Amino acid sequence: MAPKTNSIKQVPLKDRKKVRWASITVSLLFHAALLLVIQKAFPLNWTIKPLRTYHVEFIRPPVDKLSELEDWGGSRISVKPATGKTVEKGAETICLDTTDKRYSSYAAVIKQRLMENWKYPKRAWENLIEGQVLILFSLSRQGKLIGIKVLDSSSHGMLDENALNSIKKAAPFPPFPGSVTVSRLNIKANFAYKLTPGS
Repeated sequence: MAPKTNSIKQVPLKDRKKVRWASITVSLLFHAALLLVIQKAFPLNWTIKPLRTYHVEFIRPPVDKLSELEDWGGSRISVKPATGKTVEKGAETICLDTTDKRYSSYAAVIKQRLMENWKYPKRAWENLIEGQVLILFSLSRQGKLIGIKVLDSSSHGMLDENALNSIKKAAPFPPFPGSVTVSRLNIKANFAYKLTPGS
């Protein structure tokens, strides 16, 4: 009698490798499809977008602190009213960065007051709105604001309004120093609203 032989044939090694790789590929595709279905059903925010940050830079040269500028007792900058000097009837127009010695110390005090009351409007900052506003405002000898108007608009109402409000909030200003002999002083102020990307 002949011995019994197993009727199961051995699969060649080459075919076994093909079957193994086919199984792995099918498994990977199945799991990828499963992950996509889960992501659709239960959305996860796997991709995190980097936050955009911005640095606000005010385009103005630095000036001394207001407390130092307004130190009335023996200060290097005096904005006390003139005494015994004749006051000219009329007006003079200056800009905040004037180098005229008659007005430079007083202009520095005005500029510091404006800087303390000037902030980038939140809505403009959030919407990345930039612009430049040139304003002319007039002061009486006592430092009272007696006139204000926009000379050159930024073409953004919120920036123009913010610049006007900054001047109104800063008023009244100190009285004219002795070096200012006119009865009215017109001051040009340039407000530059500029956003620069943060590092």
